[in-house]
Amino acid sequence: MRFARLFIFFLPLVSTLPGSEFAARYHAIREAATPEQLYKFLYALPKGGDLHNHFGGSIIPEWKWEILTDPNRTGGDTFYARTRFNVSPDAVDPRVRNHTIRQHTYDKLDDQKRLEYVPLSELTEAEREDWLNAFRLDAPGEGRYEFFEHTWSRLGDIHRNPHVRFELLAEHIKAFAAEGLIYLESMFGLHTMHDNNGVRWDDEKLLLMMERRLAEPDVATTGLEIRFLETILRFSPDALKDLEITYAWINAHRDRWVGINMAGIEESGKGYPLRFLETYRRLRAQYPTLPLSIHAGEMDSPDRNIRETLLLGASRIGHGVNIFGDPDTLLMLQHSDRTLIEIQLISNRLLEYVPDLDRHPFPELLRTGVPVCLNTDDRGMWDSNMTDEYYTAVTHFNLSWEELISLGRNSLRHAFADSKTKAKLLERYEENLQAFEARFSQGDVAAALLEADTVPAVTYGYAKRTWGFDFSRK
Repeated sequence: MRFARLFIFFLPLVSTLPGSEFAARYHAIREAATPEQLYKFLYALPKGGDLHNHFGGSIIPEWKWEILTDPNRTGGDTFYARTRFNVSPDAVDPRVRNHTIRQHTYDKLDDQKRLEYVPLSELTEAEREDWLNAFRLDAPGEGRYEFFEHTWSRLGDIHRNPHVRFELLAEHIKAFAAEGLIYLESMFGLHTMHDNNGVRWDDEKLLLMMERRLAEPDVATTGLEIRFLETILRFSPDALKDLEITYAWINAHRDRWVGINMAGIEESGKGYPLRFLETYRRLRAQYPTLPLSIHAGEMDSPDRNIRETLLLGASRIGHGVNIFGDPDTLLMLQHSDRTLIEIQLISNRLLEYVPDLDRHPFPELLRTGVPVCLNTDDRGMWDSNMTDEYYTAVTHFNLSWEELISLGRNSLRHAFADSKTKAKLLERYEENLQAFEARFSQGDVAAALLEADTVPAVTYGYAKRTWGFDFSRK
């Protein structure tokens, strides 16, 4: 880390404007740009990493469709969606509509139930659109209940096919790299995957298969570094046992898995942090340091979950939106550089933890010394991307240039990758920033805006519904 800081300090500037002056150029661009130009400018901005990323919820529905209907990418598997109901008593349950299964699951259904499942490739255009929308929060009234109770259950078998899972991972990586990210820490595991006959794959065999896919040119040439966190469902009856198994797995695969997260609704009776304290202490007595990034404070009401999560040993907190309800912990965080708060503005809005983003704690944390970075959370279910997070932050909170680029730096400083990798990432980030400044320093502000017009930005449904931006995928 010391090497990276020295390198950054002495790195020669290549911008046509001195670094101190680009802040003024950024301000002028922001003031003069149309909303579309500002969005494209931010799309091109180097963004560091995404540290709070649920892989299962991060896949854009159209990517799912493209892969699940292509036998070359499913390993010859066929996927079915439950779309045509007969007399099933559970037909009124929203969770079962568009529930998606593989061929071997379909083959085990009785004749009556089979009539309700249709191959994805045979859906009507209206059914296809309904299927796509079933995996994103895109309608008024959809929120926390729809997300937690319905959306996830519809995934069915999608992530249990290893060919599909690794193809989705490849699309995931390519999309983030196109937005200027150089690092991704995704909550991703290899367990519970089966072959086309329903036989569970060996984890080590899956690991080799995944690494081969990541080494293929379309992924490898992106230059994006990816690491994984394993996730514990905090309210599961078996969560303590799962934690022990997960600790052992990560310890044996530290080159790719770099930490643990705990997710799930905190208000659940078994979701409270102190349930896990003794287990973490016992595991720390057995294994070398294993970083923890844990959801905490994703609540409507005040509590001490953030403080108690820090007691578990977490060095990153996911969400933390109710931090104002625990001023002692906020004061502690303001005077310590150890703990990063992972901010997810769009998630907090759509799940109604902070429906009015102007009241989000993000600017208070940013401007009182608490390390923060922006993240996408479940971007596929929001139908969004990282640029949407940056555009939201800039337009709601009037971010300065230094504040803006501190978000990318923080994401890399607090990444769980090894120190050598972090030093290289920080070096790359500074180089990318200088190239970005040079690109938008040429000529006057009008020339910079014309340059922004050339950025091949890609938007999804959230940007279209929220701001009217519709830049098709390239």
